[in-house]
Amino acid sequence: MKSQGHPALNNVCFLDVGTGKKFLTKSTMKSARKETIDGVEYHVVVRDVTMDSHPAYTGEKRIVDTAGRVEKFTTKFRRAKPVK
Repeated sequence: MKSQGHPALNNVCFLDVGTGKKFLTKSTMKSARKETIDGVEYHVVVRDVTMDSHPAYTGEKRIVDTAGRVEKFTTKFRRAKPVK
């Protein structure tokens, strides 16, 4: 196998901005920001949304305004005079 055929694996820490939780793993990603955790140096990759803060994983429900959609539909497709 070629020595330069695959990228090197690095220790990476994914940081969720919303929750502050860190996920330690190995990845080919690199970052200029580094942090030492338990004596091991990690590249820190900052993410806005991860499985800790995404509504699909947390079970958080979002309210959808269905009444506004129904009213918009009825006004759009309402006939001026009823058909006889």
